[in-house]
Amino acid sequence: MPAYSVREWEAVPHGEGEGCIPPHLAQCLVALAKASPFAGRGGGGVLEDRRHDLRARGVVGVLAVPGCTLEILPKIDVGEKEGSAQETREIRKRLVHMLAVALDLKIETGRMTDLDWQHQTLLEILIRIFCDKLTEAVRRGMPRRYTLHEDDLPTLRGSLDIPRQFTLHIANPGRLACRYDELSEDIALNRIIKTTIGHLARMSRNAANVQRLRELAFVYANVTEVSIPALRWEDVVVDRTNRSWQELFGMAQLFLRNRYQTTSAGSGQGSALLFEMNALFEEYIGRLVSRALAGSDFRVTLQGGRLFCLTSLDDERAVFQTKPDILIRSAGQVVHVIDTKWKRISDRIDDPKQGVSQADVYQMMAYAHLYKAPRLTLLYPHHAGLGDEEGIRARFRVTGQETVLETASFDISRGTDLMDRILSRILAGIEEVAPALP
Repeated sequence: MPAYSVREWEAVPHGEGEGCIPPHLAQCLVALAKASPFAGRGGGGVLEDRRHDLRARGVVGVLAVPGCTLEILPKIDVGEKEGSAQETREIRKRLVHMLAVALDLKIETGRMTDLDWQHQTLLEILIRIFCDKLTEAVRRGMPRRYTLHEDDLPTLRGSLDIPRQFTLHIANPGRLACRYDELSEDIALNRIIKTTIGHLARMSRNAANVQRLRELAFVYANVTEVSIPALRWEDVVVDRTNRSWQELFGMAQLFLRNRYQTTSAGSGQGSALLFEMNALFEEYIGRLVSRALAGSDFRVTLQGGRLFCLTSLDDERAVFQTKPDILIRSAGQVVHVIDTKWKRISDRIDDPKQGVSQADVYQMMAYAHLYKAPRLTLLYPHHAGLGDEEGIRARFRVTGQETVLETASFDISRGTDLMDRILSRILAGIEEVAPALP
C-alpha cells in the first residue's frame, strides 16, 4: 500500500502522475481530515484541498484510508538534505522524542536505534514501541485487583447477602446469595490496554505490527472488550503494585484520548492519529522547564494562573480568562512567564520585529499586568534561518516599566543534554530577579 509524506504547511500533489496521490484516494484523505476536531469551521484545519494538491497545515501525524496513508511531519531543521530519506528519519526521531518527553515515556536509545525510522511511518513506529513495551510487561504478569462479585451459589462463599437471600431465595434455601472478592485481571487498566490493541490493529498497515497485536490480543482474551467511549479512565489506579504499567497507560492515552491529538475511525473511512503542534510544543517545553528547575526553590505551573482580564460592570462577572503556558514562581511570586509559539520567526537583520505578531505581544502585556512578572519570554522553535546559535534572540523593556520581554528560540533537533544547557541559558536571570521580590 503506498505511503505519502509531507511537511506541515507544504503540499503533496494529487493526480495521475508519478508521486501523486490518485484523485479518489485524495478525496478519501480529505474526508477523513474534515472529520477531525482539528478541521476547524471550514474543514481545512488539517488538509487544505486545492486544485492540484493537498496542503498540510499546523497538524501532524498520520491519515490512513483504505489504499494509502498520508504522513504529515513537522518542519524541524535536522541538518540533513531537504527532502531526503535521512531528513525524514531524523524528523520522525525528534517528533517521537517530543511525544516521549510530553507524556513522560522512557524510550531507550537502543530501542530507538533498532526502529526502522527511514521506511516506517510515525504511526507504525509508535505501534512498534507500544508492542515492545507491552510484550515486556505481560511477561512479568498482568496487573490484577480484587473485585467485588455477587452470585447465587450452592455453598457459602465470602459473606451472605441477607436482604437478597430473604427476597430472592426465601423459597429456595439451596441457593445462597453470596458477596465475595476475587482477584481478577478484568479491571479498568487491562480493558483500556485491550481496547488500545484492537484499535491499533485496525489502524496498522504493517504486517509485523498486525501479527504482534494479534498475539497480544490473545493474551487479553479473558478481559472484557469495551468501546472507546465507554472506557472508565477514572477507575485506573496506578500504585506501587502496577507502577511499571504507567508508561503503557500513557501510551494508551496517546492513542485514544490525549488532549493534543485525536484518533478517529469510521466504517470504511479510515483512521487518523493527529497531533496539534502548538499544544505538543507547549507541553514539551513545559516538561523540560519543570525538569530544569526540579529540586530548586522555583515552582513551575503549566497552563495555570487563570486570572481574568476584565470584570463586567453590570454583574461583576469576570471575563476573558488567561492561561499562560508556563509560570515560574519563587516565594509565591511569579518571576517569569513563558509562552510557547509553534511558528517560525525571522532574524533581526531581516525584520526588526522578527515576524512576532502584535497579538502575541499584546498577550504578553496582559500577562505582565495581571501576574506582575518582571520577565516574559516568547519561545519559538529554532531553525536554520536564525543561524547556528539558539537561545535569546532579542530583549525589550516594556514602556514605562522595568519588565523585560525577550524572544528566544529552542532547537528541537539537538540531544537532550544540550537541550538542558540551552534551556538553562534561556532561563538564566531568574535568580537575579527573585531576591529583589518583596
